[in-house]
Amino acid sequence: MPQDPAIHDPVVHALVSRLRRLPPSCGPVRLVGVDGHAGSGKSTFAGRVAAALGGAPVLHLDDLACHHDLFGWTGRLRAQVIEPLARGTTAHYAPYDWRARRYGPPRPLPVAPVVLVEGVGVGRRAVRPSLACLLWMDLPPEESWARGRARDGAEQREFWDGWVAAERAHFAADPSRPHAHALVRQSEQGYEVLPGPSAPSGAGPSSP
Repeated sequence: MPQDPAIHDPVVHALVSRLRRLPPSCGPVRLVGVDGHAGSGKSTFAGRVAAALGGAPVLHLDDLACHHDLFGWTGRLRAQVIEPLARGTTAHYAPYDWRARRYGPPRPLPVAPVVLVEGVGVGRRAVRPSLACLLWMDLPPEESWARGRARDGAEQREFWDGWVAAERAHFAADPSRPHAHALVRQSEQGYEVLPGPSAPSGAGPSSP
């Protein structure tokens, strides 16, 4: 079975080494947020980092959002995930079924040295105190949304029209990028991790 290329990606490997050295932020867990505009590649990058960590747990915020409340997941994230992890116990969250439009049976999210949470707005002010590190996928919004629309096809056109307006409103009121410790950029050559606006003074390239 072929190995995930992220395991041998020097940029991802360097980032992972730094994440492991961070102090815990949520009980025994280093909670790492991967934020960015919809379509910017958050899920893919979070998956690569998780693989390089040896299979770290990943929570997708799409599982906590829902059709009628796209950005109203803070209470669910806190009660179902952050509070249990802060106690050092396995979290259980109810994933939303976007086709059936209802929440399903709970899934476990185990305690681990690093747990990744990826999704638009994970760097919001209500969540930041629980994060050890905030990564921002640094792709402009229009380019991100175009990628997302192409990925989801014509059947999701109406959803995307509503989503773009909701995302604009969210980031206007509660921006994440200014608080990112690192900016993640992707090109044909691979990933690049640069110091973000909230990186410690003097942080060099690839330092979260």
